[in-house]
Parts: sequence; C-alpha cells; structure tokens
Amino acid sequence: MDAIRDILIRELEKYTGKAFNGYSYLTVSKDQAHFVITSIGYVRGERIVNTAIVAQLIGETIIIDRDIYDKQLVDALLQAGIPRENIILAYAGEPVPETMEF
Repeated sequence: MDAIRDILIRELEKYTGKAFNGYSYLTVSKDQAHFVITSIGYVRGERIVNTAIVAQLIGETIIIDRDIYDKQLVDALLQAGIPRENIILAYAGEPVPETMEF
C-alpha cells in the first residue's frame, strides 16, 4: 500500500502550485488516507475557492470522489502504473462498496 500511496501523493502534488490567477494546495489527512486539492484565486476581481480533487486511499484502492481538471487524476495514475482495477471513479457513478466507506 505504501507504493500506491507514494504514487498517489506524487501525482496529486503535480496539481498544486501557482495557477492562472491563484494557487492550488494539497491537503492530506493525518492517516494519509484522504486527499483534497483546493484552488484559491481571483476571477474578474472576485475571490474564488474550489475543491478540485477529492480522493481516498482504502487498502489498495484509490477512490476518486471529485475531479474537475482537464487532465484527470485517473489518467495520471494509470500512466504512473496504478492498475485500473485499483481505481474507483465515484464521481462518474462507479459503485463504492459499503465496506470501503470511512
């Protein structure tokens, strides 16, 4: 599981940093099982805050609850070597087994 966690964190970090009119941050839970990318910036002088990615790591499975980016996290994870069967796209309606809920 540490290898999957390391890959997930590495790929999520690629979504952070300076953005067009703001900044994107990665927040990780203390147990390193829950991950959120939050973007804060300005559009036409108005402050905008958006949760861009929400993901969980339960066992060997990555559950992606939200992803609004053009380059989707699932594609980055697949390119990094995570098998598709280890990824659940909850935001796309893929079922999350009840045994995997927090």
